[in-house]
Amino acid sequence: MVELRWNPVLREWIVVTHGRQRRPVLPEAHCPFCPGSPEVPPGDWEVMVLPNRFPSLMPDPPPPEVEGDEFYRTRPARGVCEVVLYTPEHDSSLGRLGVSHIRRLVDLWAERYRDLGGRDYVKYVFIFENKGREIGVTLDHPHGQIYTFPFIPPVIRRELRSAKRFSEREGGCLFCRVVERERRDESRVVWESGGFVCFLPFFARWPFGVHLYPKRHVQSLLDLDGGERTGLAEALKATVTGFDSLFGFSFPYIMAFHQAPTDGRSYQHYHFHVEFYPPYRERDKIKFFAGVEQGTGTVTYDYRPEEKAEELRRAFASGARA
Repeated sequence: MVELRWNPVLREWIVVTHGRQRRPVLPEAHCPFCPGSPEVPPGDWEVMVLPNRFPSLMPDPPPPEVEGDEFYRTRPARGVCEVVLYTPEHDSSLGRLGVSHIRRLVDLWAERYRDLGGRDYVKYVFIFENKGREIGVTLDHPHGQIYTFPFIPPVIRRELRSAKRFSEREGGCLFCRVVERERRDESRVVWESGGFVCFLPFFARWPFGVHLYPKRHVQSLLDLDGGERTGLAEALKATVTGFDSLFGFSFPYIMAFHQAPTDGRSYQHYHFHVEFYPPYRERDKIKFFAGVEQGTGTVTYDYRPEEKAEELRRAFASGARA
C-alpha cells in the first residue's frame, strides 16, 4: 500500500508506504547493485539509474486504501522513485571517485531532473544520498536516490516563501545574500573554488552540516554551464573527502539537493544549493534530534559554528593532500 495522507495541523502530506519493510537489509551473500546481479542490466557502465523496487511513490499508484474526506484527505501516492548507482565498485564511495567520474554523475542527475520534472504530475524532483549505516542505509553499495513528488515538500516550500518575501522587500536573492555574508566573514567558509563555495552556515543546524552554493545565481542543475558542472563535481569530492579526513573513517551523511520545483512556475528568486546533514558531532558522539528538536522544531547547537568550521578547514586541507 502506498498513499498520501493530509496532516491538517501542519498542513503537509505524509507518504504512507506499508510494505517497504520487505526491502533487503544489508544482505551478505548478494548485493543487488553490483555488476552481475539480476537487478543490474548487463554491460559496461560507470553510472546508472535503476527503478526503485520498493518505491514510496509510483507513476501509476493504486487508489488509497483508506477513503478520505474533507478533513482527513487522501491522495494516490503518484511519483517516481529511482536509485542512482555511482560506480560498479562495491567498496568505493562518492569521495573516492575521480572528478571526471563525478562530473558524469552530475550530468546524469541533471538529465533525470529534466526528464522527470517534465512529467505533468511531478512538482518537485528531490535528489539525495543517504550514506552510512548510522543513517539507516539498507545497502552499502555507493548509491543515491531520486524521489519525485506531486507536491512541493514542506522544507522547500518554506525556503521559497522566505526567498520570495526577501526579494519583494529587499530586492535580489536571499541565498546570494547568505553567500555574500559568509564569504565576507570568512570564519565559516570551509572550501572555495572559482565557481562554488562550501561553508558551515551562521545558522548551522548540524555540527558539521555544510552547505555548497554556486556563486552564480542559478535555480537548478540545468542552469549550470559545463565549467560549473565540473566545479560542482570538484566541490562534492572536496566535501566528502574532507569529511572522511575529519575523524579518519568513512563519514556518514545525508546529502540533499535543493533546487527549483518543476510545476511550471517561475522561481527566479530561488537559488540551487546542496546541504549535508552528517550525524557525528565528535569522533565518538552522534548528534540526535531529540526532545527539543522533535517536539518544537527548534534546533539546539552545542558548539560555535566558527570552531566547527575550523575543524573542517583542517580536515578539508588534509583530504586535499591525500
